[in-house]
Amino acid sequence: MSEKPAIIFITCDEMRLDTLSCYGGTAVDTPNIDSLMHQGTKYENCYTVSPLCLPARCSMLTGLYPHNSGAYSNFRRCPLNQNLPNIFTELRKAGYATSMIGKCHFAPVPYDETKPDRTLPYDDFKEYYMSLGIDHLELQDDKQVSVWYYDDYSKELDRAGYLKEYRDCTWNDSLGKVFPFPGPVQWHPDAWVGDHGARFIEAVSSGEKPQFTWISFSGPHYPFDAPQEYYGRVNQDGLPSCRRREGELEDAARIHHDSYFGGGHIDGCGTAPGHACRNYTEDYWKRLQISYYANIALIDDEVGKILEAVKKRYGENALVIFTADHGEMLGNHGVWGKHDCAYDDVWRIPLLVRFPGQSEPAVCRGMVNLTDILPTCLAAGGAQPVACDGRELQERTEYLAYTFSESEGFCAVTDGSCKYVHVQKDGHNHREFLDLRSDPEEFENQMDNPELDGDKARLMERMISHFMPHVLP
Repeated sequence: MSEKPAIIFITCDEMRLDTLSCYGGTAVDTPNIDSLMHQGTKYENCYTVSPLCLPARCSMLTGLYPHNSGAYSNFRRCPLNQNLPNIFTELRKAGYATSMIGKCHFAPVPYDETKPDRTLPYDDFKEYYMSLGIDHLELQDDKQVSVWYYDDYSKELDRAGYLKEYRDCTWNDSLGKVFPFPGPVQWHPDAWVGDHGARFIEAVSSGEKPQFTWISFSGPHYPFDAPQEYYGRVNQDGLPSCRRREGELEDAARIHHDSYFGGGHIDGCGTAPGHACRNYTEDYWKRLQISYYANIALIDDEVGKILEAVKKRYGENALVIFTADHGEMLGNHGVWGKHDCAYDDVWRIPLLVRFPGQSEPAVCRGMVNLTDILPTCLAAGGAQPVACDGRELQERTEYLAYTFSESEGFCAVTDGSCKYVHVQKDGHNHREFLDLRSDPEEFENQMDNPELDGDKARLMERMISHFMPHVLP
């Protein structure tokens, strides 16, 4: 058997930091994910580098911030450059076989071509993903994408007879993206990904190359579609109350003013009555939360299967990483989704790492971000380092003083105690300064508070320094 460790990378989509038991969540138990904390390292201050799926995923893939990778939008036709070194190509060079099961989303989906009454071909996307260095790919490229386009999952779902009903629910705006999955549990996208991932690990023979396997769940990203059977796993008394302050978004200068009152960018506007998140009822918010947390219970069960397969196949000779691309507002500040969000709800994410041979738990409070995934995996696999924005997590003693979040028309910087956020879209120019020291729930825009001018200037200077080398020679 190869002495190089297996590298098992498990990701979720839109998972908040505080949903897991090991990060203080009380709405649902997550014993399998928590086990990585008991035998590994819990990072308490891990941040995404984008509130959007594609840029964040491409940063995990390349170790680069979105403005360096060129993958900064879910919507513009700007797929990741195939010539950039990435986690698959570099581990391949180090002798690894590379596999991915689940969601890629390394290229913008043609949303404007989708049809409510049919599922369209998608083979060119799978070919593109594999051109990035993936040897084996079982594609389930997002819950909604799987009903819009035929990936590996939706082809099987169609043959099983459940695709049409799932597609109809997903397109039905009157449901508000909240509905129980219309089929047996094993056909839910996250059950499919977890089952296929565990089976793949079990099937690898001992004589094969060392393995890098990325298992990528589409949940708990909307639609909020957990199977009905999982609703009972949610402790409704432990559901967090939606954090809102009366009048907090009444100022039209606030980034999410339009999302709350009508016509904004955040995801939840799309199905809200009048396209205004304020029109959702308390009953709707509760149903959304229950389904979101039920989806996490399902994912935890699937992670348990994956970890059991890793234990049987590799013993302790495996690096296991669990994280998410970004979080979810989940009703806080009156909205759901993640677009243009620098709130901790979206920016801070779970990161659990079990290093090869590690058995004693550890906690890291230093600031890290998703660009650190690539160098960590390359170091574990004995691959040559590549130029990137991240640093490996192994035996690290120095941490970030600042971290950034970027997407189309959006940028934000934080030092962990305060945040500067700048959004330019549709002729609007929004600037917010959030002071977590006096306002940890992030209700107040302190941009006009002169007492904080020093902190504002410091963070603005850091943002300029972050981007300027890429604007001027």
